[in-house]
Amino acid sequence: MAEQINTLEDLNQVAGVAAAAEAELAPREPVRDELGRAYATGKRKDAVARVWIKPGSGKVTINGKPQNEYFARPVLQMILAQPFGITNTDGQFDVVATVKGGGLSGQAGAVKHGVSKALQLYDPSLRGALKAAGFLTRDSRVVERKKYGKAKARKSFQFSKR
Repeated sequence: MAEQINTLEDLNQVAGVAAAAEAELAPREPVRDELGRAYATGKRKDAVARVWIKPGSGKVTINGKPQNEYFARPVLQMILAQPFGITNTDGQFDVVATVKGGGLSGQAGAVKHGVSKALQLYDPSLRGALKAAGFLTRDSRVVERKKYGKAKARKSFQFSKR
């Protein structure tokens, strides 16, 4: 059985051993396929995006269409540009994404999540900036289900005493 820790000095000694073991770990390696692309899956609400990034001129293609054609609203285009703005890699990567499910807003969030994860896999030094901005965390908020006896998830029908 493991030795028992009774004092604060024992705890500090064990923590020092753990920190030394963690320092010995190798830095993260880039994850790329044989074509030099990084792949990641992004999710938001009911939308799922499969995203590939590779070095290029900054061209973004979603479901075979250019970004400004698929996401016509400027707000959605701005959402897609956020990971590149945070990491100062504007115009350095080409993005190819396929998106299914949800609406346009959820799809834009899914592509943003996928691009962030793919950037981090392509260049692990970008992980800190992306994590600090919260782009690597999947937004788990989804629509609440409708309950029986209710008009919607929480809204009730009008009450009448008669």
